[in-house]
Amino acid sequence: MSRSKKPYHHGDLRGSLLNAATDLIAEGGVENLSIRKLADKVGVSRTAPYHHFKDKNELLCAIAEKGFLKQDSLVESMAELKAALSATEMFERYVLTYIQFADEEKETYDLMYGREIWKCGVPTESLRSISKECFRNWLKWVEVLQKDGIFDPEQPTLRVAQSSWAALHGLCRLFNDGIYVDRDDIEDIAKNTVHMLIRQHQ
Repeated sequence: MSRSKKPYHHGDLRGSLLNAATDLIAEGGVENLSIRKLADKVGVSRTAPYHHFKDKNELLCAIAEKGFLKQDSLVESMAELKAALSATEMFERYVLTYIQFADEEKETYDLMYGREIWKCGVPTESLRSISKECFRNWLKWVEVLQKDGIFDPEQPTLRVAQSSWAALHGLCRLFNDGIYVDRDDIEDIAKNTVHMLIRQHQ
């Protein structure tokens, strides 16, 4: 009796694989993800994922890329609020949204900035490019915030961008690593972080 093989047909197999892989690491961390388990979850042959990702490292890099693109869209979305909110309110909204993104997608966020890829793995050129572009977009917005008087325009834009992002990232790590676990405090802490950063750079 011949064993039937799972068909290789998906309208967007790469996208389906990425979504399923993101779900798997959200459920049980990076250790919960394997090419075999991913293929079974999507319902394709166990060789099908290799048409899009040569190994697990490349798959993890693709998940991180997707996270950077989503994070980058948060900065771009702030422009739509310019008519309705002050510069301070826009920055406050971004900080809260950023922290919520890191909190809701912990495993993806860890991949974006963690040692799993950047120290223990091998970042793909595509991931390097996207992550750098994401920071450049943050840098551009910090320059706008300096012109709006939120940050000191006399300070080097690069240093302001680096230090403000470091404070924001550090806060996300406190929540994600379980050091600070009271989720009810996230919004108040985010607001205090905004005002602290503004005072520091004015």
